[in-house]
Parts: sequence; structure tokens; C-alpha cells
Amino acid sequence: QSTWGELLYIIIMISRKVFIGGNWKCNLTVAQTEELINSVINKLDVDPNREEVIIAPVSIHIPIVQKLLTNQNVQISAQNTSATSFGAFTGEISPDHIVDQGLRWTIIGHSERRQYYNEVNEVVAKKTQLAISKGLNVILCIGERLEERESNQTLQVVEAQLQAVASQIQKEHYNNIVVAYEPVWAIGTGKTATPEQAQEVHLAIRQWIAKNVDEGVASQIRIIYGGSVNEKNCGELIRQQDIDGFLVGGASLKPEFVQIVESGKQK
Repeated sequence: QSTWGELLYIIIMISRKVFIGGNWKCNLTVAQTEELINSVINKLDVDPNREEVIIAPVSIHIPIVQKLLTNQNVQISAQNTSATSFGAFTGEISPDHIVDQGLRWTIIGHSERRQYYNEVNEVVAKKTQLAISKGLNVILCIGERLEERESNQTLQVVEAQLQAVASQIQKEHYNNIVVAYEPVWAIGTGKTATPEQAQEVHLAIRQWIAKNVDEGVASQIRIIYGGSVNEKNCGELIRQQDIDGFLVGGASLKPEFVQIVESGKQK
């Protein structure tokens, strides 16, 4: 017989709303953005009771996307926000600007930011804390590089990334976080973690949060997978117990994003 705790976990697991994000990265012209919005995004059939869908265009295109977007069940996210507020920080986009633009979401800590722009764990943690303090929800990206996986350091790496953020925020702030596990070796490479590999890490992340933050937070927080997600592998991935959705890169720029969003209804 199941204990009440196990039953409660199952109920909470079922109640976690699927989260699917499309990260457009540094892509698309204005004309291409308009075409993608009109031909794909505005036609997405999203069940708001079961799933949450966001798209993250290039910052300069956000006002354009806001004007073009007619699908009320799709939200817009920033791809990044700074570790500073308003001030003499040339080239930065603060969370204050994103909130003022009417957005509720930002991605923080994507591996490309960590790799190419030297955003170490402490910087990602500072950005996360500031964004939440300004009223934003954060898609917090974590994940290991190929050499770290091959040397069996995956859990050490993601736990260090989680610990840096945990040291900067309070327990209640996790209500404003979706964790995106993205193994760096699978991003844009065509390689994908097997469903079993992804589930293993997602479960470890949930267990770490239960031990180091709070069991209730761990059972309710959404942990999504990113790394060459496409229309062919999304169905098997979403069926894993601790995978609550996806952060999609290249496939979010294509018509197949429709199938990925549809896969969320399997939960």
C-alpha cells in the first residue's frame, strides 16, 4: 500500500503544469519573425489548464512580437537579463526594462551565456536573485559539458549550479523558477540525452532540492529538459516522470514546434 506521502507526491506530480519554451536565440530577421508568428505560433493549440508555453525572441524584437502575437495562451520571455538594475551599464538590459515591457519571464544561465560570456555560477545566481526581486519568473538553465559527463561529474556540476542560486534566494522564490536541465553536449549538436539519462538527472535535481531547500518545493517545481529536442524524441522524453516540459532551441523556429507543444498534452 502507498503511504500518504507517496500519494501526495503523485497528486502533485500530476498537477505540475507542463512548461514548453521556445528559445529563438540570436536568430531571425523582422520578416522571418513575422512569418514564424503568423504561420506557427499564433496557430498553436495550447490547453492553458495543462500546459504553459513561452517564446523568447531577440530582445530588440520583443515589441514587434508583442504586436504580432494573437495567441493568448503563449507568453513572451526575455533570453537574458543583467545582474544590475537601471544605471550606467552600457549594453545591458535590466530586469526592470523587461518588467516595464510587460513581460513576466526571462531565461538566465543558458550554457551559451556561461560558455561565451563568462557567466560563472555566482553571476547566474546574482542575475536570478535580481530578476525575481523585480517580479520576473526565471527559467534557470543548468547542465554539464561533455568532458564532465564522461568523467562522471554530471551531478557535481548541476548541484554546484543549484547551490550557487540557493545561496542567494529564499525558499518562496522557487515559486518563480522553472529549472531547465540542458546537457551542454546535446545543445544544437543533434545529440540528445536518452530519456533514461535525462530522467536520472531530473530525479537527482528534484532530490537535491528536497534535501537542500524543501520537500514541498521539490515536488512542485517544474524541471524541464533542453538539448536537441525535436518532434521525433519529445514524446518519449515527456513520458518520463520527472520531465515537466522542454526548453527548445532550433526546433522552436520550425513548424515542428507544433508537435512538441502537442506532446505536452500526454502528461
